[in-house]
Amino acid sequence: MRSLRLEPRLDEQVRLAAEAEGTSVSEFLRQAAAERAERTLAQRNSERLADLIGVVRGGGRGRARDSGAAFAELLAERQAKR
Repeated sequence: MRSLRLEPRLDEQVRLAAEAEGTSVSEFLRQAAAERAERTLAQRNSERLADLIGVVRGGGRGRARDSGAAFAELLAERQAKR
């Protein structure tokens, strides 16, 4: 069981949206939370971090050049273990 506090403006928006869908505020929030959780958990780590993988640049010693591939490989291994 969870409880949450909403700012007055968001609380009113949620109330109006639930009313527009013909459901209770609690059901509206449960559905919203379930959709967000499913969407977040469906993303692979490599997709969530894609904009960061391989971006490191170093002083020319070659270690940074290989870090993107090494990090992607590590993420793939951890994902496979799940």
